[in-house]
Amino acid sequence: MAKTVSPKKKVLMICGDYMEDAEAMVPFQALQGYGLSVDAVCPGKKSGDICRTAIHQKSPHQQTYSEGRGHNFTLNATFDEIDASTYDGLVLPGGRAPEYLAMNASVLNLVTHFAKSGKPIASICHGQLILAAAAATVDVIKGRKVTAYPTVGPVLAAAGAHWVKPETLASCTVDGNLITAASYFGHAEYIRHFIKALGATVTGSNKRILFLCGDYMEDYEVIVPFQSLEALECCYVDAVCPNKKAGDTCPTAVHDFEGDQTYSEKPGHDFKLTANFHDIDAASYDALVIPGGRAPEYLSLDPAVIKLVQYFMDAGKPVASICHGQQILSAAGVLKGKKCTAYPAVKLNVELGGGTWLEPDPIDRCFTDGNLVTGAAWPGHPQFIAQFLSLLGIEVCF
Repeated sequence: MAKTVSPKKKVLMICGDYMEDAEAMVPFQALQGYGLSVDAVCPGKKSGDICRTAIHQKSPHQQTYSEGRGHNFTLNATFDEIDASTYDGLVLPGGRAPEYLAMNASVLNLVTHFAKSGKPIASICHGQLILAAAAATVDVIKGRKVTAYPTVGPVLAAAGAHWVKPETLASCTVDGNLITAASYFGHAEYIRHFIKALGATVTGSNKRILFLCGDYMEDYEVIVPFQSLEALECCYVDAVCPNKKAGDTCPTAVHDFEGDQTYSEKPGHDFKLTANFHDIDAASYDALVIPGGRAPEYLSLDPAVIKLVQYFMDAGKPVASICHGQQILSAAGVLKGKKCTAYPAVKLNVELGGGTWLEPDPIDRCFTDGNLVTGAAWPGHPQFIAQFLSLLGIEVCF
């Protein structure tokens, strides 16, 4: 008798111009990496259109956050064509988009549908402005425990919510089908609760994963896999950088494809390291991740980095490298006899390093050869994460 394959669970994400970059892309790609289908839509736009995003950061010396331009986010569905009843959950990113989306009747009707059906709703940062606006027609937050970016608190309280002041910007609150978080710093808990609400079961033994970071690594290529893995309770994730210690930050770069002959670059989020590079015991980690961007150019010259990468490859432990990260693999001499892909401009490094080049066509294509997972660029994160989880022996089922 043929085995019946259950259809993928579907999640809807409501996007808008100048939503916060990470608060859109991290859940969008993480959920796909776990095997869910995610549709990203925006009122007045269709599949293939883009939403501009914003990078919001707050320094101790600023009274509020700063804003910079983020990546261009490509929508994969058309707002006017969606059928809300076919989705199992809803995600509302933060940023500045919710200010105007909260005035859109069609958006509020969608939120009302999910609230009345009791389906999981995950909202972060300023996304809760949309929940507050919907409260006029449905008790989506009335009497419910809700957190958000601190400045959203008065609006939520006025809309009848039980306001939970966030202790930190990583705070997250759950009340029934409603998952809310203060900012992208809380993505791990936020995503963990959301997939649990969708019925996820995660199997696999505990794994310790090390990220090899550097200044001006690509923003998405560190934050998306790091937080996607961190969200799984069976994963412990550390991030290190030569000559830096736990609590230090690495500046990141936003690399995007905007019609030029090569990628453009803008400043990304500052990424906080969790461990001291020179204190780590490589043998205590089960796997290694190498983000791309510009960092690999100089990291590949560091003997300590080369030694670290050689250890993981020689030990046969899972290694996942993306985009320009393969410059380090080539410099370490670990590509001989390996098939791999990379950002197309890194083909020379791969072939000179003895690797067999696999064309990334399309650009989101990823490959696994033995213990090595390689990807060409951040659009491939869902495959990159899924293949890496497979090597780790971790399975997320819904």
